[in-house]
Amino acid sequence: MSPLPIRRRQCLAAGASLLLAGAWPAGLRAAENFPSRPITLLVPWPAGGGTDLTMRILAEAASHHLRQKVNIDNRAGAGGTLAMPALQNAQADGYTIAQLPQTVFRAPHTQRVLWDPLRDTSPILQLSGTTFGMVVAADSPLHSVEDVFEAARLRPGEMTVASNGVGTTPHLVIDEMMQQRFLRYTHVPYKGAAEQALAVVSGQVKVGVGSTGFSSFIDQGRLRLLATFGAKRSKRWPNVPTLKELGHNIVATSPYGLAGPRGVPEPIIRTLHDAFRAAMQEPAYVAELAKFDQEPVYLGTRDYAQAMREAYAEEKRVVERLGLGRSSGN
Repeated sequence: MSPLPIRRRQCLAAGASLLLAGAWPAGLRAAENFPSRPITLLVPWPAGGGTDLTMRILAEAASHHLRQKVNIDNRAGAGGTLAMPALQNAQADGYTIAQLPQTVFRAPHTQRVLWDPLRDTSPILQLSGTTFGMVVAADSPLHSVEDVFEAARLRPGEMTVASNGVGTTPHLVIDEMMQQRFLRYTHVPYKGAAEQALAVVSGQVKVGVGSTGFSSFIDQGRLRLLATFGAKRSKRWPNVPTLKELGHNIVATSPYGLAGPRGVPEPIIRTLHDAFRAAMQEPAYVAELAKFDQEPVYLGTRDYAQAMREAYAEEKRVVERLGLGRSSGN
């Protein structure tokens, strides 16, 4: 076969260059110019709650590093999973990102959802973890975790326990402890820590299990903290025992981070990572976390992706062990 004429080769080369100029460099230009407008950060909890407050301070700090506003969009309800549908349907351009709580790795194993926390996300970084505890009203006759179980034994089904949503980590913890003791109780889910705490204070429910968004109520003497769920005692409440210390062999924390929709270009992920990594070190953010007995627990993009995979697998094991999977009819 004879070689192509020089003129034809030149035309083909020019055509290829035009195709590349119209497609690939356009993507590069978008990454180079990112961000050129405000970013939306989906927070799957109510406005005014502990997580919302810390995320707002983080968003403000990240705005300075990105030189664009990061706006909070609250998507409360369904145990912290309502940001996922919006994230799944968002453009993969970095302008919509979300906080991912532990519940998004659990929900696909307990109910039918149209999204997948691994398939439909682009991990950015891990931020922190949540401290959980069990509280009662300050004037409650219940002074220990064992008192809660004893009250449930005496009046089967009448013990009311509030959590921050069906399928959340605190809900699973109390459910596991009650099942182990063959006790019946009534679970009352709330959208967030603040309204849950008010329900316990007012006597609408007898016990609350949730995040330390209830900290201000404890400091005001309106709630009594019976136990925390971490591996060691809280720095803020060092006199309060952990569930593990009390012999329940349970350690429950919920690390969380940020992610974008599936397919966000790596340069944009890197820009977001660097901005939020810097924001995590801002004194205002660290101080706000400390109010809720939290501290930064950073993981970079690759390590956070691995942690997400591990969380998804572990949640499946937990759900199956407790008989809460979709196949069990729950």
